[in-house]
Amino acid sequence: MLENLQLNADRFLGFADVYDKARPRCPEKVKEILLNYLGHTPSLVVDMGCGTGLSTILWSDVSSKVIGIEPSTDMLKIAKNNSSILDNVTFISTFSDKTGLDNSCADVITCSQSFHWMNPEATIDEVSRILKKGGVFAVYDYDWPPVCNWEAELEYNKLSEKVKGIESTHPNIKDSFVRWDKARHLSNLEHSGKFRYVREVVFSNSENCNAQRLVGLALSQGGLQAILKANINEIKPYLTSFEERMTEIFGSSEFKIDFCYRMRIAIK
Repeated sequence: MLENLQLNADRFLGFADVYDKARPRCPEKVKEILLNYLGHTPSLVVDMGCGTGLSTILWSDVSSKVIGIEPSTDMLKIAKNNSSILDNVTFISTFSDKTGLDNSCADVITCSQSFHWMNPEATIDEVSRILKKGGVFAVYDYDWPPVCNWEAELEYNKLSEKVKGIESTHPNIKDSFVRWDKARHLSNLEHSGKFRYVREVVFSNSENCNAQRLVGLALSQGGLQAILKANINEIKPYLTSFEERMTEIFGSSEFKIDFCYRMRIAIK
């Protein structure tokens, strides 16, 4: 299993700067909902699969201590730089099923757009071990693409379908990662027997965008990056076409996009 997890970590090497600039910041709504369920101010929040810290730093103003867990060295380097002025935020280079944290230490544990890269059973076991009784575990993801313009979304989906096709058939790509089904997140939590209450909530969050950021969002996805790193030229006309169409549709304008979130919440 460790070999599979290392494959997933290696998938995110080499483009952490693109990821950090394009990906959405964690919405305040996440914090609002989880603090409501917790019912008090947290002393420790743990963010698993934290990437460049976009979902970690949000907690620094409400929790005494915040710990980000991330196995990708590229991602961690940027996360540490982004949080360098925050005394209560630290990062650990490890996997979600072996955090090394104390039993019953965390009030809140989150996985933002990352749980599908983790072995769910092993991760839930570790979450149960380090989460306090009454603590909150939240797994949340946003849908691709963000809501913006139907023509732009159609172009995004065309590129994504080509990426999926290459991922599933190219020998150098299809065995280079292990991805668990997001649609099973809720049932995995429910059937684990580790939690007293489980539910799903949905919401959206608006951010500013432009054509360049939409291209960056596409380039921030591990599948496309794996294909580019493997020098598979089949993808290049599709990527070029996508870049050109974003400029044609939006020009140099700034506009709003909505990321649509699905958050699965579990109470220990």
